[in-house]
Amino acid sequence: MTEPIVQVSPAWAVLAPLALLLFALAGAGLNGALVARSVGRPFRSGASAPLAQVARLLRQRRQVTVAADVLLWRIGAGGLVVVAILKILVIPLGPWTLADLDVGVVWFNTMDVMIWALFWLIGWGANSAHALVGGYRFLSLAVSYELPLMFALITPAVAARSLRVGDVVAAQQNLWFVIWMPVAFVIFCGSVIAFSSWGPYATAVGRDIAGGFLTDVSGVDRLLILTGRYAVLTAGAAFAVPLFLGGGGGPLLPDWLWTLGKTALVLATFVAIRHRVPTIRPDRFAEVAWIIVLPAALLQVLVVAIIVVGS
Repeated sequence: MTEPIVQVSPAWAVLAPLALLLFALAGAGLNGALVARSVGRPFRSGASAPLAQVARLLRQRRQVTVAADVLLWRIGAGGLVVVAILKILVIPLGPWTLADLDVGVVWFNTMDVMIWALFWLIGWGANSAHALVGGYRFLSLAVSYELPLMFALITPAVAARSLRVGDVVAAQQNLWFVIWMPVAFVIFCGSVIAFSSWGPYATAVGRDIAGGFLTDVSGVDRLLILTGRYAVLTAGAAFAVPLFLGGGGGPLLPDWLWTLGKTALVLATFVAIRHRVPTIRPDRFAEVAWIIVLPAALLQVLVVAIIVVGS
């Protein structure tokens, strides 16, 4: 295996959050444009809708429920953006990264576990029935996609014989992992969408529970939660690039530009899924996750391990 050239750059500490928020804003703009198109409004008006929503929420007064645990509520609301930033610290942008950890793949999964707590804190802190049901619904379903996600993350690490993200990228110089481990790639993408409580997996904020953990949040708190969901979705799209899509590998263009381009493509796909796939019932989702998805993830790891050991 060729030793990857990865430079730990402090500048990435400033650039990474900015890039994350810009991509999150772009994702929100694309979602707004698709919503506008579905109702027959101009594409441009939908694309600018997130900026108008930001301005409105910044002016809106914060709503506080009776006997709310405000501290936990605010930690949950603001923590999503922080976790998304921590996720991307191990992602190489071309030759640069901020934290070239030997356990970079595990680091990403650890941040996913933090999301469990944050969504539950949002639901618990509001001291509201609908919000609490939404928080517990996310918590109960999270096990159904956390275990498949763990095995989907392990699969590229097994192929690269390393948990270091740079090593995983270097192992794809001849063939991207998405080609020969497509099951792990699909499971990873589905889990990222689920951890963002997005699209078909947005049951924790479903209409049947009056918006779930979003029921009682307004103003800056609501803005932070919505931004956090887009940021978590963006971080997952960015991590798919070094894990399955060869990192910055590609012809003609510099590595960092390929990384950004692939991230934009994956993020656009995640956003579009919301408008193409209906919301999945929680009981059906859990059944499919345990009976089909988890065994498929285990089988994918086994196949990759056999190939790696035999090579």
